[in-house]
Order: sequence, then C-alpha cells, then structure tokens
Amino acid sequence: MRHHTIIARLGPGDGTSISPSRVDTQETEINFVDGEFRLGYGLGQALDQLCELGLRPSETAVDLALLAAAITAADTRISRAADAQDAWTREIDLHLPVYDAARWQGLAPLIATTLNFLTGDRWGVYFRSRAAGARDLAPRPTKLRTANPTTVCLFSGGLDSFIGAIDLLARGEAPMLVSHYWDGITSTHQAYCAEVMKRRFGGTTLHHIRARVGFPTDTVEHSAVEDTLRGRSFLFFSLAVMAADAIGGDMVMHVPENGLISLNVPLDPLRLGALSTRTTHPFYMARFEDLLKGLGLSVRLENPYAFMTKGQMAKECADIPFLRKEAKHTMSCSSPGSRRYDPDPNERTPKHCGRCVPCLIRRAAILEGWGTDDTSYRIPDLRAQVLDTNKAEGEHVRSFQLALSRLARKPGRARFDIHRPGPLIDHPGKLSDYEAVYVAGLQEVGRLLHGVQARPL
Repeated sequence: MRHHTIIARLGPGDGTSISPSRVDTQETEINFVDGEFRLGYGLGQALDQLCELGLRPSETAVDLALLAAAITAADTRISRAADAQDAWTREIDLHLPVYDAARWQGLAPLIATTLNFLTGDRWGVYFRSRAAGARDLAPRPTKLRTANPTTVCLFSGGLDSFIGAIDLLARGEAPMLVSHYWDGITSTHQAYCAEVMKRRFGGTTLHHIRARVGFPTDTVEHSAVEDTLRGRSFLFFSLAVMAADAIGGDMVMHVPENGLISLNVPLDPLRLGALSTRTTHPFYMARFEDLLKGLGLSVRLENPYAFMTKGQMAKECADIPFLRKEAKHTMSCSSPGSRRYDPDPNERTPKHCGRCVPCLIRRAAILEGWGTDDTSYRIPDLRAQVLDTNKAEGEHVRSFQLALSRLARKPGRARFDIHRPGPLIDHPGKLSDYEAVYVAGLQEVGRLLHGVQARPL
C-alpha cells in the first residue's frame, strides 16, 4: 500500500513549498497551465467554449473545476489493486492553489466527507493561495454575449440524459448541455445526440459545452491505470456548475438519472463496495449542494427523475416518436469498447454488451416503455441458452435474479435495503418514494428476465 499526494501547480511561478501530511507519501506534481496561462487537461477547452459565447465564470467556479480535475487525475491514475491495502481503499491527499484559500480550507472537511462517500477512498484536501501576481484563470470574453440559456443539463450521451434534454426542450426551456469525455466512443454518441436535438428543436438555440478531460497514463509513476472511475461525477457536476455560474443568476443544474440507478442498492453482498457506484446518490448530491452553498455559488441541483424508473422515463418522455427513433444512438453500456480486439472484425464496433447492469436496466426500460426488447446488443437473446454466471454473460443477470428472489420472499426488506448504499437523512419525508422506485425498478428488470436461465456452468 502507498499513500499518494497530488500537488497541483499553476505554472513556473507556483513554487510554494508543500509539506505532505506523511513522510512516506509518493508525491506527484501536475502543472495545470501552459505557457499562455491557459488551463490544460480539458479545462481550458471548456473555458474557451464559454468565452466564445461571451460567458465568463467566477474564479471560485474555476477553482472547483480545478479541484475536480485533480480528483480525476488521482482517481484514474492511482491503482486500487497496487496501492490499496484492501485492493480498494486508497489514501490520497490533494494540494491545490485557489483564489480564496481561507474559504476553501474551511470547506475541506466537507469535501473529504463527500469524496470518501463517492469513491470509497480516504481523502485529505489542502488549499493554498495562488502565487502573488497570478492571473485569473477564466479568460475575458472579447465578444458580446450570445447565449442566454435558462438552465444547465448534464449530457452524458446515455438514454437518461437524452430524455432529460428532450423533456426540457419540449417544455420551452433553453438548456445548455454540458458533457465531458475521454474516449472516442462517448464523444461520438454525445455529439450525435446533441446534433439531432438541435435539428428536432430548431426553434430553440441549444448550446453544448464539451470537454475532453483526462491525464496521460504515466501521470503517477509506478502506478497502473485505474478504471473504476468512482469520482467521475464530481468532475461532471463541477464542469456544469462552471457553466451555470458563467450564465449567471440563480441556476438549476439538471441531473437526469432514473431512481433505481441513482439509489444503486447493491444487488448482492459483493456489490456493496467495488461494484456499487454513488455518482448521483441523494446523500452525495446533498453534500455537493452544501459545498456550492459554502462557496457562494448560486446553483441548485435537481434530479427530476429521482422517483421514476428508466422505463417510466421512456414511457412518459415528452417526445416519444423522436426518442424511439434516436434511442439506439445513445450509449448506456459500462464497457462498450470491450470487444475492440475481437477476432471477428464485424464484432469490433462499439455497442451495448446487453448483459451488464446498465444494459439490463436499459433493455428492461425499452421493453417497459415500448413493449419490445431492443436487440442491438452483443447478446441479443438472453433466452437463447443458459447463461454462465462464472462469466460476464451471466454474472449480472444472476445478481438481479438473486435480488428479485430475496425481495419476493420478504417484500418488507425493501424499506431497509434502500439505506444500504448510503444515508437518506436529507430526505426523511421521501423514504416511501425511494422504496417504491427501488421495488418498481427491480420488478421492471424482472419482467425482462422472465424465463432467462443463469447458473454456474
């Protein structure tokens, strides 16, 4: 096990001496600006796009994005297998230069609590003032403002965010879509979906901010790439907050996510840690909002689908014909590129695997919403043969079947299960709603899996 310290630097003028919390830590310095004092690693890309629209975020919002990028560097470039004592929980300190160090340092305990819950690691966060004379990181627009969005919406390229954007546009909103990506697969789906919506809702100006945020594989020496990506939503949220802050006023940031995935109750004991994400869990979102309030940023998070299943979202979308036509171009799979090295060249095209948890929930949603199982998957027919639970083809199917079996034997357990991923203390009056969406979401998948056989082979 190794303790890690990530030190963010802002150019050659940032030479402040850092005292790590531990003498045995491995230090990694990352310079986040180039010679023109422009933020790198995708942050400058997002700022440039806002600047082109005549928009400029506050330095506080930029600092939040810088923090998120440092988290991303640590989360994706420090190996859990090699650097965690239990092959999961890493110990990571972050040191960042910010515009208002006193304000940030007062929020350090909240940030650590938020990150510990989100990623399952142990974080320490430390802030220092930017070097004397350092320029502002947000470029000043040289053009008049040309964008006046009414709201901001996370846009991942998946089915939920596509429905969320459609619903906003259909009711007359002018959302600014915000995306981040690293791989080409995600980028392609995001760009396509945004473009078809621009054509569909031609009477509304639709702006799309996209940033390719990521770090070289050798950013942290002697550590392998980490692909669990538990901190990705902190980056996603922070980029959207930066856009919302640039727009100005009291802004709502929409986080379109179905209630089953948002709660993400572990399907079996093994999924409690390594296989259970908390990217939009209510506790995490509440702590992120606490952080925004502490920073004085007038942005409020809202998930309008917190108590809806994915199938209900599909069934109640404001433009079902358009959704049905374009849904195949959205990407919900957790590993769409897993077959890029398949011996058969016809199988190398990235597409939904059809068997992971997101794919099964998506297939169940389409069956629920439109009465048909979308078969554009690598595994189109779940009933064609007995699925081997010792392999990827049957592992998650069996997890769902076990969860459904336990719930059928003891329906009352649902009121306790919903608390297993994390506290719901921020919404005490909504516990019955969380229970209802959890049960409805599982039953939705159960209808998809009716007659499917999965066992060790």
